[in-house]
Amino acid sequence: MVPVLLSLPLLLGPVVLQQTGPYSLVFLYTGLSRPSRGVPRFQATAFLNDQAFFHYNSDSGKAEPAEPWGQIEGMEDWKKESQLQKAREEIFLVTLKNIMDYYKDSAGSHTFQGMFGCELLNNRSSGAFWRYAYDGQDFIEFNKDIPAWIPLDPAASNIKQKWEAEKSYTQRAKAYLEEECPAMLKRYLNYSRSYLDQKAPPTVTITSRAAPGRNRVFKCLAYDFYPQGINLHWNRAGKVLASGSGSVFPNGNGTYLSWVEVEVPARDRDPYFCHIEHSGLSQSLSVQWDETRKAKAESNVATQPQ
Repeated sequence: MVPVLLSLPLLLGPVVLQQTGPYSLVFLYTGLSRPSRGVPRFQATAFLNDQAFFHYNSDSGKAEPAEPWGQIEGMEDWKKESQLQKAREEIFLVTLKNIMDYYKDSAGSHTFQGMFGCELLNNRSSGAFWRYAYDGQDFIEFNKDIPAWIPLDPAASNIKQKWEAEKSYTQRAKAYLEEECPAMLKRYLNYSRSYLDQKAPPTVTITSRAAPGRNRVFKCLAYDFYPQGINLHWNRAGKVLASGSGSVFPNGNGTYLSWVEVEVPARDRDPYFCHIEHSGLSQSLSVQWDETRKAKAESNVATQPQ
């Protein structure tokens, strides 16, 4: 048994350089010992940045590109990719069985997951990782600097011994993370950089709610923005206020949404501003809630008040 290795053909001065990236290529695998009806035993998804690039599952046996990648000629040989994913599927499920054998638990329902990938910044490798989880808990990870597989679970020590029985497998994992994955990502970027570099500024709305005799709650919602990095907070008299939420969520259309809320005393009439910073904005945006229940933008970026 060997780890899920990739056998791929792609195995200073006053000048100010414009930063490009970061760009990432990440693979996510999931294997199930007892899948529910209609759920594949094995699934794989590749991501370019945060966008799904292709999907594969054990039922179809095909690597199928997600949009818009399916419209790009020459980006990948999908027949060969399907064959590669099929080989990985077989190795992955054998590993899952070995873990279950170690725990002598063949009757239960168990999940084995793997995630690995690399990142480029300014066309240079800036990060890579390779790790696995069993039933939602960290299982084993690869340290490319040693290089070695680091067991994080009792059963992982056996897996480590099998994977490192031949030193070439460890060296291949290191080579994949440091050479093959970045080279593959660079090749993909020749076709997809313009798409990944698109920026959509957030649309902002502010609402207020309050129950009789209770404090008011101001909610600042930013949506339809891309990429997902955003800074969103409330200000009062120039001071940043602690506010709830702030998490970023998929919007269902390839963009993202986020919001922050702040609780305000019912009699407080000071101005409150929602401050937004995003790479799609030419400058930061500050939006005020006023007593006429309208959001006023202190910027030329359009908002949609409610």
